[in-house]
Amino acid sequence: MKLRAILQPARRVSPETVEKYREIPTAVIGDCMGRLFAAGPHIRPMHAGGTVLVGPAYTVHTRPGDNLFIHKAIDSALPGDVIVVDAAGDCTNSLMGEMMLTHSETRGLAGVVLDGAIRDSGHVGNHPFPVFAAGVTQRGPYQTGPGELNVPVSVGGLVVMPGDLIVGDEDGVICVPFDLTETIYEEAAKRLAGETAQRDRVRNGTVDRKWIDDRLATIPFPFDYL
Repeated sequence: MKLRAILQPARRVSPETVEKYREIPTAVIGDCMGRLFAAGPHIRPMHAGGTVLVGPAYTVHTRPGDNLFIHKAIDSALPGDVIVVDAAGDCTNSLMGEMMLTHSETRGLAGVVLDGAIRDSGHVGNHPFPVFAAGVTQRGPYQTGPGELNVPVSVGGLVVMPGDLIVGDEDGVICVPFDLTETIYEEAAKRLAGETAQRDRVRNGTVDRKWIDDRLATIPFPFDYL
C-alpha cells in the first residue's frame, strides 16, 4: 500500500465560482443539498470576525497526531486553496498552531478545515484568517508520517474530493462537489432571494403562517383529546 502519495488536484473550482458562493450562507447551500452534506457540528470556526471561507479543497490525509503532510500541503497548495485535513477527528495532539497558520496566510491560502485540534487558540481567536477545527490542545504533533495529499478524505463525516468547493461560515463547513457547483449555485441564489423576501414579510407583518395548521392537519394523532 502506498503511504506517501503526494498528488495535485486534477481540477479546481474556478475563481469565478468561488466569488459567486462568497455571499451564500452555508445553511442555504445545505438546504439545497438535502441537508445531508455538511461537516459534523464538532468542526467549528476558531477564528475572529466571522470571516467567510471559500475556495477549492486541497486535501490531506494524515495519521492522527502527525502534521508532516500538512506542512507539505502548505508549501504545495496554490493561493486561494483551502487546506482540508482528515486526521480522523483525533484531538489528542494539536496539528496546527500560530506558526503554520501564519505561513498558510502568508502563502495566500484561503483557510484551513481540520478534523483534529489546533493550539495557540488565543492567536487564532483574535485573527481573521479562517480556521475551522474540532478542538484545542497545547500538546504538540509528531512529524513522521505517513500521509497522503489530494486523495478523497472524510472530514466530520463529510466526503471531500480534491478541487471540490469548500464554504465555511459561523454555522460550520460544507462541501459542494465540483460537478454540482453551477446547479447548486442557481438553486441557492434563488432560495436566498426567497428567504430575503420572506424576512421582509415577517418584519412588515404580512407573512402567511397558515401552512402550520395545514401541516398539523395531516399528522395522525394516536388519541383524540378534543
